[in-house]
Amino acid sequence: MPAQKQYKTNYPGVRYINGKAIGANKPEKIYYITYRKAGKLINEKAGRQFQDDMTPARASHLRAERIQGAKSNSEKREAEEARKKTEAGKWTINKLFNEYIQSRPDNKSRKTDAGRYKKYIQPVFCNKEPQKIAPLEVDRLRLRLKKKLAPQTVKHVLNLLTWITSFGVKKGLCKGLSFHVQKPVVNNIKTEDLTPGQLSRLLKVLETESNVQAANLMKMALFTGMRRGELFKLRWKDIDFEKGFINIRSPKGGVDQKIPLNNEARAILEGHVRTGSEYIFPGQNGGMRITVRSAANKIKKRAGLPKDFRPLHGLRHVYASMLASSGKVDIVHLAKIIDA
Repeated sequence: MPAQKQYKTNYPGVRYINGKAIGANKPEKIYYITYRKAGKLINEKAGRQFQDDMTPARASHLRAERIQGAKSNSEKREAEEARKKTEAGKWTINKLFNEYIQSRPDNKSRKTDAGRYKKYIQPVFCNKEPQKIAPLEVDRLRLRLKKKLAPQTVKHVLNLLTWITSFGVKKGLCKGLSFHVQKPVVNNIKTEDLTPGQLSRLLKVLETESNVQAANLMKMALFTGMRRGELFKLRWKDIDFEKGFINIRSPKGGVDQKIPLNNEARAILEGHVRTGSEYIFPGQNGGMRITVRSAANKIKKRAGLPKDFRPLHGLRHVYASMLASSGKVDIVHLAKIIDA
């Protein structure tokens, strides 16, 4: 298609072609400017008479700006495209988190981290690269969170930020933070132990408890140190009576584990009633159990245990205390047991 004829104006380097107004059946002038830049002759559209309110004088002013160094529309587009490509190649906190969370096992901890990220970290650092985060920005986040959250929760949030950035560094995706993230000092000293008298009363109550499922579940927590979720997911196929092991599937750390089937746990399981469900402590309709709170609290009350004693978590601590007293386990293993 041949180029339309361009008509001169009274301004050097400013011409126009005759066109039609957009959305209206009337003639409209479309102005162009011609200039040289870096030895290259450029013919650039300046604008339309009605749509852009363009005149020969305004076109001439635009031409002068271009000659003096202002970028043309095509140069601006190229610069914007280059900027977008650069931005797309950056490993921001948001991109890193999406990779990090996909690498985590699909469990409760992953969902908790996703919630904390979306609520507390994403609004502040979403588009930031780790190496461009300033210490002051993290300090402001920490101080803001301390006003409304418990110190332990604030620590979890800041830990998540460091885990995300460390993941990026480990995978070779980005540089890390240039500073150490200061976290709140958490004083979580909480007595989860039981006195010999309290433990004796609890065991007597468990022996006479009519809710055998809840009683045996609590006994297993006491004699194995297993977490609540691990007990809820425990299936009969996970018990190796012959070799004397309990297979723990998808524990908190994410990697399947084997723990010894000690004499106490063996006795509990061998005497436990099988309901026909694949789960040892099934919930409704034989599916996986999701809670034992009501029954456990009733047992706790009958045994006269402290009101703030958390039945399953607390029994895990009691188990750790019994191991420590026996002198048969190292401090590293005890720390893993006590860790919630």
